[in-house]
Amino acid sequence: MIDLTVIWAFIIAFAVFAYVVMDGFDLGIGILFPTFAPGRERDRAMNSIAPVWDGNETWLVLGGGGLMAAFPLAYAILMPAFYLPVLLMLAALIFRGVAFEFRHKAVRKPTRLFWNGAFFYGSLTAALSQGLILGGFIQGVTIEGRSFAGGAFDWLTPFSLLVAVSVAIGYVLLGACWLVLKTEGEVQR
Repeated sequence: MIDLTVIWAFIIAFAVFAYVVMDGFDLGIGILFPTFAPGRERDRAMNSIAPVWDGNETWLVLGGGGLMAAFPLAYAILMPAFYLPVLLMLAALIFRGVAFEFRHKAVRKPTRLFWNGAFFYGSLTAALSQGLILGGFIQGVTIEGRSFAGGAFDWLTPFSLLVAVSVAIGYVLLGACWLVLKTEGEVQR
């Protein structure tokens, strides 16, 4: 008989994996966004992810909600350890989503430039935040008794910064592969 704990661990692991695979390529395209020529190239890159980009964060919600529901003690220990990068990631994902929608509606050039920048910075910030969380998680958190006993910035180490840059580079690779598969011409090259 399989333990319910093991089942939930696999569900959460699958949700995080699905999020990385399915949202990683559009975060990568957002990070690559300044390298595209304004106009058609940027529009083609955005249009390649338009049908699929908005449903991917659901996997992230499933992973976080599953952690809270199935492992409340782990959630109670990990959330205080990573409050700042989690909040930064969520704000970046929200700002990025708003930029994605408003960029197409922007008529004036300064407004369009603002939303292009918001899409890039939101994507980059979300990717770096996820890497900081992963790096801090791999290094471990300070626990005393059954609660978090570390500081607010324990996650900010050279190792977690290296992991953050590596995650962003991995997302760029996923985004580049997506564009090779889904576009033609200059964007594909």
